[in-house]
Amino acid sequence: MSDDRQYLRERAMKFLARREHSRLELWRKLERTAESGELLAEVLDELASEGWQSDERFAESFSRQRIETGYGPLRIRSELEQRGVSGDSEALTALAEDDWVSMAREQRQKRFGPDAPADWKEKGRQGRFLAQRGYSRSHIEKALAMSPGDEVPTA
Repeated sequence: MSDDRQYLRERAMKFLARREHSRLELWRKLERTAESGELLAEVLDELASEGWQSDERFAESFSRQRIETGYGPLRIRSELEQRGVSGDSEALTALAEDDWVSMAREQRQKRFGPDAPADWKEKGRQGRFLAQRGYSRSHIEKALAMSPGDEVPTA
């Protein structure tokens, strides 16, 4: 195994030991030090075939982490696509519409308190906050209409 190949492999393994990475993330981190793009592609192919790197595993891990920190599906999909991975991870597709509305409501209450917004100006401010977090318009509308004890509306 050539020295450059070994060096690239070791660096990639160090990155993967810290957390999951998408192929594109690893490519971007390693391309400056690679002798050639062809060699880097071969190393990344080897790591994927050996199971060390997986875009599917990365998407699941990343999605779960972003969901736990309160981000919505639109933002998570966008961030996954920026990292070179399809935005349809199992973690995202497993959550129902009601789950997203509940999470949007929790984020709104965490930031602005338990009471529903009193006027249009406040409703707009809270809606923009939720939109920046990546919730869809329907999630936002339902979350803003709910009081603390309300159940999530269906359909």
